[in-house]
Amino acid sequence: MTETTPGWLSSDELEMTRARMPILYVEAVPVRVDDSGEVTSVGLLLRIGPDGTVSRTLVSGRVLHHERVRDALLRHLEKDLGPVALPRVPASLQPFTVAEYFPTQGITPYHDPRQHAVSLAYIVPVTGDCRPRQDALDLVWFSPQDAVSEAVQSEMPGGHGVLLKQALAHAGCAI
Repeated sequence: MTETTPGWLSSDELEMTRARMPILYVEAVPVRVDDSGEVTSVGLLLRIGPDGTVSRTLVSGRVLHHERVRDALLRHLEKDLGPVALPRVPASLQPFTVAEYFPTQGITPYHDPRQHAVSLAYIVPVTGDCRPRQDALDLVWFSPQDAVSEAVQSEMPGGHGVLLKQALAHAGCAI
């Protein structure tokens, strides 16, 4: 069954494309900040993977053909956090890092067995009520210290734990 919405690929087309070229993604680390802009908590999604494993992840998704990065970021934030999360997308779309995911482990800290992907990563403060949608089971808010604990990090596959640590370091969190 082929999707008819422009920009979407059928499952077969996506699999073939993933095998031949890098795919562009956006990733967001949802945070709550205090009045001075300091990160007070980090939101991590709880998901069930295709193999049935439960893991904690960040907001993440593909950038569609002919879609602006800002629009893709907002689309995935709404999809994962709900329509009233009230994300504050940065005025400058310079990511805090670019994560390169490879199907072969060990090239970078990031791994995705399906594909070679390049991901622009952002820290996004949210002020509204977050209610996970789609394939996320829950959204749990952690203090920055708890988010980088060994217990939480062990639940984050594919390098998302490393990406979270980079985000918190970029935000100036003393961990």
